Amino acid sequence: MKIRTIDLFCGGGGLSQGLMEAGFDVVAAIDNWPTALSFYNDNIKGHPVINADIADVETMIPLIASHSPDMIAGGPPCQDFSSAGKRNEGHRANLTVRYAQIVTQIKPQYFIMENVQRARRSVAFTDAIRMFKKAGYGITEAVLNSALCGVPQTRKRVIVFGELSGKDNILAAIYKTKQSDRLMTMRDYFGDSLGVDHYYRHPRSYARRGVFSIDEPSPTVRGVNRPVPKGYPGHSGDSASITDELRTLTTKERSMIQTFPKSWKLNGSKTGLEQVIGNAVPCNMAKFVGECILTYLDNRCHYDELHSDYEQLTLFEQRAKYVVKQKTACRTC
Repeated sequence: MKIRTIDLFCGGGGLSQGLMEAGFDVVAAIDNWPTALSFYNDNIKGHPVINADIADVETMIPLIASHSPDMIAGGPPCQDFSSAGKRNEGHRANLTVRYAQIVTQIKPQYFIMENVQRARRSVAFTDAIRMFKKAGYGITEAVLNSALCGVPQTRKRVIVFGELSGKDNILAAIYKTKQSDRLMTMRDYFGDSLGVDHYYRHPRSYARRGVFSIDEPSPTVRGVNRPVPKGYPGHSGDSASITDELRTLTTKERSMIQTFPKSWKLNGSKTGLEQVIGNAVPCNMAKFVGECILTYLDNRCHYDELHSDYEQLTLFEQRAKYVVKQKTACRTC
């Protein structure tokens, strides 16, 4: 039996698509971003896509509960956590708490929560984890690099998996086993189909590089895609010199770096599409997480036993790091 899943803050559907590819049954998706919902509806069929304000918890709870989900998945908006956005917590950070309120009141057997690394240092994220624990969820909290999870892009995200009455860190050993032992490059994923060896990706400032090779993972795909400016001075870290042939990647190519299927339609304004693509969970990263969950559920007894060994190993590693730190401190005092 497939796990009935609802995707909250579904955006353009990266999380939904990846979980479906892993074998989950996504029964509904909810967001209130019209551009993203249009993108989702153009490309994912078979379940309702609902335009609703997830911050309205009282309305959301009966709506979500009516679909009888086994799992709630979602990535609350990250702008108020991200280094690219505001550094002060605001309304969108509070949506992480709203998400936790929905999960802990409906109490599905499982949940997934995705966000940027910076979220872990926030009050809202800490409050959400506390709420999950109080409601009886075992929590696996991990920072995953998408380039180790089948995505040709260095994109680190915190993934929180919860199981009602489950154990903490139950997926840790599975993540470690299933991740690739090396970062996936653009050439690994695309071969020579892009027709370029180097491309331009506009940096946040000229103190950072702007030219990248396809023999490395793409940097994080953001919601903007600017052409090569005439005033770009070059950077010592650039993989190649600026030439007339150097180009940015197209919106379609950037969607495929996020591992959206090549067949997906890209309707709408370029600006809107770039924002939807840049905010998405890479499909293959979501698929990786989904497959790790199913591996655990299909072999629960084995992983319960392995988990005990992994807990001991983790404690040993922590103790070893502490001893090294203390020895270093003694040599310098």
